[in-house]
Amino acid sequence: MAKYDLTATMAPNMDRHLVFPLLEFLQERELYSEEELLQAKIELLNDTNMVDYAMDIHKSLYHTEDVPQEMVERRAEVLARLKALDESALPLVTFLQNPNAFQELRADKMYNLQMLNDRYQIGPDQIEALYQFAKFQFECGNYSGAADFLYQYRALCTNSDRSLSALWGKLAAEILMQNWDVALEELNRLKDMIDSKNFSSPLNQVQSRVWLMHWSLFIFFNHDNGRTLIIDLFNQDKFLNAIQTSAPHLLRYLATAFVVNKRRRPQFKEFIKVIQQAQHSYKDPITEFLACVYVNYDFDGAQSKMKECEEVIINDPFLGKRVEDGNYVVVPLRDEFLENARLFIFETYCRIHQRIDMGVLAEKLNLNYEEAERWIVNLIRTSKLDAKIDSNTGTIIMEPSFPNVYEQLIDHTKALSGRTYKLVSQLMESAQEQAAR
Repeated sequence: MAKYDLTATMAPNMDRHLVFPLLEFLQERELYSEEELLQAKIELLNDTNMVDYAMDIHKSLYHTEDVPQEMVERRAEVLARLKALDESALPLVTFLQNPNAFQELRADKMYNLQMLNDRYQIGPDQIEALYQFAKFQFECGNYSGAADFLYQYRALCTNSDRSLSALWGKLAAEILMQNWDVALEELNRLKDMIDSKNFSSPLNQVQSRVWLMHWSLFIFFNHDNGRTLIIDLFNQDKFLNAIQTSAPHLLRYLATAFVVNKRRRPQFKEFIKVIQQAQHSYKDPITEFLACVYVNYDFDGAQSKMKECEEVIINDPFLGKRVEDGNYVVVPLRDEFLENARLFIFETYCRIHQRIDMGVLAEKLNLNYEEAERWIVNLIRTSKLDAKIDSNTGTIIMEPSFPNVYEQLIDHTKALSGRTYKLVSQLMESAQEQAAR
């Protein structure tokens, strides 16, 4: 299933350090040859300071204990540069590590800069050295140290562009350390900065949103509330437009989140329209499954796509997360997806049929007759299905349902507040842009 692998498509929108976990996953799944993946790692490491790691990869790739002389020389350069940056940043680092001195800092950045200069002879050069030292630490793979220094740097930085760059680095470091709660906070902070910043070109702002969405996948598919949060972010008009114009492959992850999300959302119907419109620019088994069920009503096609969806999920670095369950290793999202996918097929199929043959339905759901019967009985028992089973004829008889007038009213107005909020936001943005001119 390597043909559905999105790593090569997504890598340009990520920091190269974030690509390493994806390659590790592909190596574990053996989707590509060992030599291809090791070569890809070497190429990624070329522009980093992780020289020791590059040496280890080189030894594995070429089955030798020897390494090229340029790697040895590069290692010496990195150590020398690290020592020089350490010395340049030492006055400020010493101050920040002193609890009594650190308490002198206030929320007012200009006061802090003046105080550091007057009392400790720490000026712009030392603050810039802290940024360079943090960046170098990140490139060496010391993500914990980089995150701490970047956080401290942002408390002193008065340059908005440099502060934004430091926040990107802080987010990457927290992701790589798998600090999902902290990473989510940094993600939201970065989103607010991107939304409020005046970019030189609207395309730059769109590209920043595309990067943000790619990086956010690490968080959303590991955070406890991530499957809801990804819908909240990706389904916003600004971000959905960025997906449609610049990164339609991200529809895979938004589609998966809609399928496995426990709460059915009013946005789902609108999202199906997006899937339908995007079919010419991007499609994979997951988006095609939704099109089969909700656009084409092709239940045989949906059944076929379900099998492909399972393969896509277990071979996707974000969707295929594995969890040990006793003596077994399971992919929780795959099981949830297949369960809800069957329910999608069943609900849609029942909506257009009054009497359904159990054998036909079992085939549509990729279940045998007994499994399908137990599954439907459980739905009836849990009040998810208003129907009864005729055991003599082996059919399911759907009870007619007529929507309550109050339910219809609620259904038509429940998205009104959200639309009003969007309209007011757009008007305020337009007014601010005109005032800026």
